[in-house]
Amino acid sequence: MDVYIVIPCHNEATLISQTLESLVAQTVLPKKIVVVNDHSTDNSEEVISAFAKAYPFISLVNSNAEAQHLPGSKVIQAFQKGLDTLDNNYDIICKFDADLIFPQKYIETIISHFKQDSKVGMAGGFCHIKKEEQWVLENLTNKDHIRGALKAYRKECFTQINGLKTAMGWDTIDELQAKYHGWRIATNEQLAVKHLKPTGNTYTKAAKYKQGEAFYGMRYGFILTTIASLKLAFRKKKIGFFFDYMSGFFRAKRKQQPYLVSKEEGIFIRKLRWKGIISKITP
Repeated sequence: MDVYIVIPCHNEATLISQTLESLVAQTVLPKKIVVVNDHSTDNSEEVISAFAKAYPFISLVNSNAEAQHLPGSKVIQAFQKGLDTLDNNYDIICKFDADLIFPQKYIETIISHFKQDSKVGMAGGFCHIKKEEQWVLENLTNKDHIRGALKAYRKECFTQINGLKTAMGWDTIDELQAKYHGWRIATNEQLAVKHLKPTGNTYTKAAKYKQGEAFYGMRYGFILTTIASLKLAFRKKKIGFFFDYMSGFFRAKRKQQPYLVSKEEGIFIRKLRWKGIISKITP
């Protein structure tokens, strides 16, 4: 199976080299890697260019999009710019972050998940962060969820969900839409990926309402948004985030922002979320 990888990169000159080193050392190499230099002000372009010269399957794309880093929208715009440079001759398309170190058999193992089960639409490992000289699981989500940092999609699934949404929550919406269309999500705890920069380090104050807006866009409704906001704030150990998320939800509702999923998908999503909640509170 042919694997294409798109890596958005914003001011990651000190880290992108480690990401690319881990990818060119894979037991099964990707067919193509596109790194999108997304308005970097450091020497990311020079670092990426050096790899592109050394490895013919790596290419550089420069993007001069607005400099402000907002979760979801900016990174997916950069991903789309890289995707637009690729042909359609892939079996698996990956969106990877520029601050990861992949184990040597990562791509080989991901391919095996897709080969073993034709209904697997997405597959991925788990991010680990360094704490006190130990690499530990970056525990921000359930283990049935693939982090946005390391997404891999079967082409048919990626096409059916109509690509990725340019909004915060895109890495939850994609999985919910995939499930709506009957695809399965495969996660592998053995695939421990080193995440060199913990999630959220580059987000600005302008982004604080985005999560609540995403809950609104996914048609969660008030009660599910409250539960999800409490859970996420608790995981991040910052209760103030709960109020930011709820404020974002009400702001989006007031403005009647466009939904990110269809009415039918929204019904499916709410049923799926309630099913998950009930399964955790009942014996």
